Amino acid sequence: MSVENPEPDRSLTAEATSAPSRRTFITTATAVSGAVVVGGLVTAPTALGGREAVAAEGPPGGTVHLSINSVRHTVTVDNRTSLLDLLREHLDLTGSKKGCNAGACGACTVLVDGHRVNSCLTLAVRLDGVEVTTIEGLADGDQLHPLQQAFIDQDAYQCGFCTSGQIVSGVGCIKEGHTGTSDEIREWMSGNLCRCGCYIKIVRAVEQAAGQN
Repeated sequence: MSVENPEPDRSLTAEATSAPSRRTFITTATAVSGAVVVGGLVTAPTALGGREAVAAEGPPGGTVHLSINSVRHTVTVDNRTSLLDLLREHLDLTGSKKGCNAGACGACTVLVDGHRVNSCLTLAVRLDGVEVTTIEGLADGDQLHPLQQAFIDQDAYQCGFCTSGQIVSGVGCIKEGHTGTSDEIREWMSGNLCRCGCYIKIVRAVEQAAGQN
């Protein structure tokens, strides 16, 4: 009994021949994934026949005129820049600390026109014409602010990370007249957190400085 070899399926053979080889597939995939992003430009290898994408426009910015610690500044900033980043990254005023960067710890507290604000949540571009006071602006030359001296007298700090925000917030608390009792001070200073737990001494420092005003 003879068995004839079946004719090969010409359609399958042609399809297999026309399909890209593994080497070709990997080369093509590597070239496609080789598109890079540099300086806002998305570029792809010209071998693929692609065209360079148009560079995206930069983020909108604005010019702000403000006074910081009684010094006038005119700055052009990205509209997304926080007051904290303006102080730290642009003006080298690093006394205000970046803690949570979400308005929860108070380490970045500064005074804007005499009112306490979390500088990490405050857009710099919205502060045209205001007066900002940071921890660097409280002392009068070599003469410390009464609350700065009170923090030393009461030993109201340990690691010191929250201290600048605590002092600036305490100055605002005193100006607002919220220092009638220790409980009142605790309530109005509750937005400033101390990781070391120096709250009792912080309250005593505020009481001492308030008594000198």
